[in-house]
Amino acid sequence: MDGEALSLKIQEEIKQKLKNCMIRPSVAVIQVGSDPASDSYIKRKEKACSAVGVYFRHFKFEDDTPELTIINKIKELNNDEYVNGILVQLPIPERYNEKRILNSISNSKDVDGLTDINTGRMINGRKTLVPCTPLGVMRILKEYEIPLEGKRVVIVGRSKLVGKPLFQLMLAADATVTVCHSHTVDLPSITKEADILICAAGVPKMITEDMVKKDAVVIDVGINRVDGKLCGDVDFDKVSKKASYITPVPKGVGPMTVAMLLENIVTCYENKPVTK
Repeated sequence: MDGEALSLKIQEEIKQKLKNCMIRPSVAVIQVGSDPASDSYIKRKEKACSAVGVYFRHFKFEDDTPELTIINKIKELNNDEYVNGILVQLPIPERYNEKRILNSISNSKDVDGLTDINTGRMINGRKTLVPCTPLGVMRILKEYEIPLEGKRVVIVGRSKLVGKPLFQLMLAADATVTVCHSHTVDLPSITKEADILICAAGVPKMITEDMVKKDAVVIDVGINRVDGKLCGDVDFDKVSKKASYITPVPKGVGPMTVAMLLENIVTCYENKPVTK
């Protein structure tokens, strides 16, 4: 499943949608501290925003910046009518209260869908802003016409960024969902039952051929660097011979995360109702 091609298609649609806008949509990214991976992700987001016509604003704070200073900047951006979306690049240094910082973002500008209120709306099946990576996974499955109703979905990983929101989205799609994690006993016996297996554990090539049912759909969310090369949580070369569909790393879920961020920015820009 080619996430990169789908991402480019979505970006082109957004570009055409925005080309006649007199005022460009705008997103503000808050970065705290220096992290090479975060620097790379931010550059990718900036490039994608520039390509479609979204104005990108980057605010970088040193890792000894008082938390109140960061929150006050977010509040300032909340009140700026020319800023449509706000996100905090994660992770941030452990000494900060991440939840408090995220919840200082206005729910209507929360393009990462991580405030408690937006999370609660998603759990209750209300229209809201949804985290970008899970949204990207759902869009890939839709693009390739993978049915979800009644299917056995196994998610490996329970993070607030991927595993937990995916669980809710899959339930809403009438799938039967199992979430596995580091304390799961006999993981292979569970993954082998999955019609759709989604791995977001952050462990290189942890999903091997013997852990996957024949003709299963495999979504690899993991991005790991091993010996200078990127790889996922799935042993792609071997599992791809057994799966009916599989996403590669790179060029799979990663590009879709950026595409869904752009869609969330446009949603905020258009001021679509997200509270009903």
